[in-house]
Amino acid sequence: MTKTWDKSKLPSRHTTVGPDRAPHRSYYYAMGLTEAEIAQPFVGVATCWNEAAPCNIALSRQAQSVKRGVNEAGGTPREFTTITVTDGIAMGHQGMKSSLVSREVIADSVELTVRGHGYDALVGVAGCDKSLPGLMMAMLRLNVPSVFMYGGSILPGRFKDRDVTVVDVFEAVGQHAAGNMSAEDLHELECVACPSAGACGGQFTANTMATVSEAIGLALPGSAGAPAPYEDRDRFGVLSGQAVMSLIEKQLRPRDICTREAFENAAVVVGATGGSTNAALHLPAMANEAGIRFTLQDVADIMRRTPYIADLKPGGKYVALDVYNIGGIPVILKSLLDAGLLHGHCMTVTGKTLAENLADVVFPENQDVVFPVSRALTKTGGVVGLKGNLAPDGAIVKVAGLKTQVFTGTALCFDCEEDAFAAVQARAYKKGDVMVIRYEGPKGGPGMREMLSTTAAIYGQDMGEHVALITDGRFSGGTRGFCVGHVGPEAAVGGPIGLLRDGDKITIDAVNGTIDVALTDAEFAARRAEWKPRSTNYNSGAIWRYGQTVGPAYLGALTHPGAAEETHCFADL
Repeated sequence: MTKTWDKSKLPSRHTTVGPDRAPHRSYYYAMGLTEAEIAQPFVGVATCWNEAAPCNIALSRQAQSVKRGVNEAGGTPREFTTITVTDGIAMGHQGMKSSLVSREVIADSVELTVRGHGYDALVGVAGCDKSLPGLMMAMLRLNVPSVFMYGGSILPGRFKDRDVTVVDVFEAVGQHAAGNMSAEDLHELECVACPSAGACGGQFTANTMATVSEAIGLALPGSAGAPAPYEDRDRFGVLSGQAVMSLIEKQLRPRDICTREAFENAAVVVGATGGSTNAALHLPAMANEAGIRFTLQDVADIMRRTPYIADLKPGGKYVALDVYNIGGIPVILKSLLDAGLLHGHCMTVTGKTLAENLADVVFPENQDVVFPVSRALTKTGGVVGLKGNLAPDGAIVKVAGLKTQVFTGTALCFDCEEDAFAAVQARAYKKGDVMVIRYEGPKGGPGMREMLSTTAAIYGQDMGEHVALITDGRFSGGTRGFCVGHVGPEAAVGGPIGLLRDGDKITIDAVNGTIDVALTDAEFAARRAEWKPRSTNYNSGAIWRYGQTVGPAYLGALTHPGAAEETHCFADL
């Protein structure tokens, strides 16, 4: 029996109900919809499908499964796409300035599409790094019933009888430059490292935020685990489409799910899996959309008291496929919940609590991918926040896999990534250097570039344990080594990192959470008096506009005030 929906409180009433909406309905008839379909709730099915990279090419297929689920549950799906900027392609050149900006464009474009067409609900399917938080930010901003679904990770490549990812290729560039890898081996590696559709396979940014989507309650349990080529993704697409229709009936919305405690759960999972430092940008930005202040320091404080339990690349041995093979992200969540480290009462898109979702999950024995908290790899999380006279607003470093967590060295300063990368390629640095890459922050870049090309080249030269890097920009989720990002205030606004000079003594202590330079207040004041702001080459267009509006990294690199300043919520219009 077909359900009759009361649209009197649904946004699509503005485009489908009443005689004055006859012109609007004529458009839907033109696209083949029936009168009955027009009378149903309209569900936006948003994907980031494109042919930019393997992360995104399976998303269109999965959208069809989502639409089938919506149809089966009595809804009318309306598919649309938004952009992505794929970091693996944008990395190491000026294109990376577009990456973080794309997060805002994704959220904005989804908001405008849903607002403009009066959709009642949203299912979002994303593959590459910034597209995951971008879609989840849009869900929280619009606050219509929503379900997020990850498009799935890539299958691991095989090179010389070992699993490899794209990060191995980035590091191989350094090995080749150092004379430790032949051109033939480099070419063979690049040809086999990425054998399928899907996002990067380690616990880099995409898989970190996919893990967050389940932990925070916006994704169905287990939906983030299956690799992109697996047909299990299509099953979860159908289930996600059905689930969003149930959420419409219940009027259970993203802000009901993503409470302060849900964000705390998300931060726990990032720390427990040695996830990407970029989570310290994305969680505050998502929280802002819900009217919650959740800063880099809040994330860092939670991760400091969270044990590291998942042995995942880049610091560990395994990739996302290995997690899927032992039961998926629910296994990680179950280990943490049983140890009392998660708020089990938090609501999820299933209509059940996190604890209820995990009630029947059995932690698998005889595997060493994910450990129970009682046998954690380390007692504290794989990501650590830092503060000190070099970073009064804070900074962040991934310590998962690091042999030492204290580093003292002398500054070697660069005012852009290209200069630092050239120095690495020329081996114009030495053991004990702290390479400083500045004017790469949200405003100073503009765009806050990732530095994977530089850090990977250093690792490829076997210098990863002998130098440190600090930047007001970002590091990739695939970065390993003593690499400190998000140093704030950034150089472009006169932050201390912009006042450093070659030879300054810097100490980074990830055990105590400090980052300091051996300068007195008087020395800082003297240098600040000589400092002058710098211009960039971006004086028009989207990147210029981003630089005018973006705020500091420790708050999430926000470009608008968020829900705290709302006078209306779209879902209630």
